Amino acid sequence: MKIASFNINGIKARLPELKYWLSKESPDIVGLQELKSDNSGLSEDMFSDLGYVTVFNGQKSYNGCAILSKHKIKDPKLTFPGIESDGQSRWLSAEIGGLIVCNLYLPNGNPIGTEKLEYKLIWMNHLLHHAECLVNIGKPVIVFGDFNVIPHSRDCLEPASWVNDALYHPKVRSKFFEILNLGYYDAIRLKTKRNHIFTQWDYQAGAWQKNNGVRIDHFLLNPQAADLLLSCGIDKYMRSRERPSDHVPIWIELENEH
Repeated sequence: MKIASFNINGIKARLPELKYWLSKESPDIVGLQELKSDNSGLSEDMFSDLGYVTVFNGQKSYNGCAILSKHKIKDPKLTFPGIESDGQSRWLSAEIGGLIVCNLYLPNGNPIGTEKLEYKLIWMNHLLHHAECLVNIGKPVIVFGDFNVIPHSRDCLEPASWVNDALYHPKVRSKFFEILNLGYYDAIRLKTKRNHIFTQWDYQAGAWQKNNGVRIDHFLLNPQAADLLLSCGIDKYMRSRERPSDHVPIWIELENEH
């Protein structure tokens, strides 16, 4: 089973590119982030021609998550304990084919020194507690999406340029590692230790042309999911398309349990 994550950075603006990628790669499950559209502007059958059922948790102009699946989506949840009343659409989880899939768009946190960083840390703390509840649930659990976290110096080209950014802030990275220490695995690091594997390149300052990117999109797997991991990858070619998102799709392939 192939599961993908893609911060689309505006689903309406990126719809042709998204459908191109879905047709080419045909993942079984897709989590989208940063839809930038509320549910009234989205249709549950907008990907049915490609074989997907879709659940949205949209928000006008900002945020928003979606899950696309070729299999039945059971028990979708738009929130988790601690973030129910914050008014931001940053979460969508469900059970699909025996997997618990949790798609998130974690707050950016910039600029440092403002309430935005504090909000990010509070959100991550709620995520930590929820991830702890899920890790030993007895089913494969996948927590994935745009975490807005650069875990290590090897996950960016120029670490010195990120020291005053919330993506690389010590407290943010520490909270990310706390989640891993619950028993989750960073999927791509189970398969490679290679430096400078990136998932996002800014639109400015020639970041794409200079390969000045960051790895901020992640798949975190509980032990049951990690045992099923066959491969993972990044569809970097999507960043060079005509109207690209600043992120590219990332994916994992899991062995079918049955």
